[in-house]
Amino acid sequence: MSNMGINQVLAQMRTVTTQMQGASTLPASEKSVPGADFGQMLKNSIENVNELQKNSAAMSRSFELGEDNVDLAQVMIASQKSNISFQAMVQVRNKLVDAYKDVMNMPI
Repeated sequence: MSNMGINQVLAQMRTVTTQMQGASTLPASEKSVPGADFGQMLKNSIENVNELQKNSAAMSRSFELGEDNVDLAQVMIASQKSNISFQAMVQVRNKLVDAYKDVMNMPI
């Protein structure tokens, strides 16, 4: 590596270090990134799964009542989307519970 390359890497490292030190002095309210709230993201995901389940149930009910605008293939696809999204949500919940247990079992 040439001296020019080494100097550039060192300059980048100094810049990152300065930025990190500056970020650590910010108040907690300024550290958070807008739109990066995990709780809100999780809530939106749960609401999305709920909407898919409601849509699937409504389509199934419409098909059972014999409405002409609902096809069996549409009902099955909606049902599978609902099922897969629910299973994915359950897996995320299981991973969160496992992570919580791991954190709680950590020695202080």
